[in-house]
This record gives sequence, C-alpha cells and structure tokens, in this order.
Amino acid sequence: MNEHSLHSEIKNWCSRLGDRFEARVGNFIVDIARGDLLIEIQTKNFYAIKLKLASLIRNHQVRLVYPIPEAKWIVTITESNEIVRRRRSPRKGKLADLFYELVSIPTLFNESNFSMEVLMIDEEEVRCDDGKGSWRRRGLSIRDRRLIDVKERFHFGSKEHFLRFLPSNLGETFTNRNLGTANQVSLNLARKISYCLEKMGTIRKVGKRGRALVFQAN
Repeated sequence: MNEHSLHSEIKNWCSRLGDRFEARVGNFIVDIARGDLLIEIQTKNFYAIKLKLASLIRNHQVRLVYPIPEAKWIVTITESNEIVRRRRSPRKGKLADLFYELVSIPTLFNESNFSMEVLMIDEEEVRCDDGKGSWRRRGLSIRDRRLIDVKERFHFGSKEHFLRFLPSNLGETFTNRNLGTANQVSLNLARKISYCLEKMGTIRKVGKRGRALVFQAN
C-alpha cells in the first residue's frame, strides 16, 4: 500500500480483462489474481516478499514482475510541489541489474510454479528539496516514481532461461571477472550473477585460479 505510483501503473499495464486486484489468497493479498496465476509487482527489495512468494508457490503459479529503469528522468520539486528542474539521469539500466535483487530469492527458480517477468522501462523519479533525503542526493528525498513507457519485456520461466548470461564467448570455464567482462558489468554484479546461477544449479564451482573461483555450466 506504500508503493510509489510506479507500482500501480505497472499493475494497470500488466492487467487483463477479468483480473482481480488486491485479491486475498490465504493469508496474503496479491496484486493480481488471474485464475490460478498470481502476479506480484515488486519495484525493489525482493527480500521483503521472499516468504510470501515461497508460501504462495506451494499451491499456485506465481509470476513476479520487476521493472528496471533503462532511462530515468529526475524531476526536482520544492516542498510546495513547484518544479525546479527536470533532467535525464546519466545512468542507464540493463537487464543484468535484476541480479541486485535476485540474490534474495534465487532458489525459487528451482520450483516449477515460479516465474519472473522483467520490464525495461522509462521512468520519472520525483525528488523533493526538503533536506530529509540521503546525503548522496544532497538531502533530496524521493517523493514518487512514475512510469513513462515500457520499452521491452523479458520472461524467465525456468532457471534455464538465465543461461543468456553465459554468452558463447565466455569459455568452458570462467571466473567472476570473465563473467563480468562477457556481460559488460562490474565485478560486484558478476559475483551476484554467479551466486544466483549456482543456487539455481545452472553453474557449479570447479576450482580456483589463484584466489579467483572458477565456474562451469552444468
């Protein structure tokens, strides 16, 4: 109930005729119920719904929908809601960013009832110059996140679908550094990718090169 506008806008974008919204299923309220399919939209913090998802997949098909801002516009407002400026953020999101959140729930992909849809979106983030926000944002607090457009969608129906993050130029065995280079991501994110893939059982550790772990696809 405390989500930004982005949550409800994604929910409306995903909806079909006949869907039930904010439906009660057992002890939980789910965003969308479509027959036996339950759809949960989560814009951040997968850990917060980990137990909920694990419980629901015992008896239902569950799809998690997660938006990643491919492009973001930042709107700064005053406390009286006057727009000060609007600019485009230099940061561009990519599909691999999903692993920042997926590290909380990788083993759910070992269950046949669980799937995920990632939406690459353009979004608008509204920040207020109220002095209550993070020092990284110079005291600006995030007031809202809004959907501008859905650019692309990716469906992950099984753990095998994550093999796209093991490109053909990676080699038979690889380190996290190799994985990061192949996917054009940081070493930190590459470690999150290998952690998730290992938990899913799509790769395994086979040794070390110096201090670096070596992996191989199963």
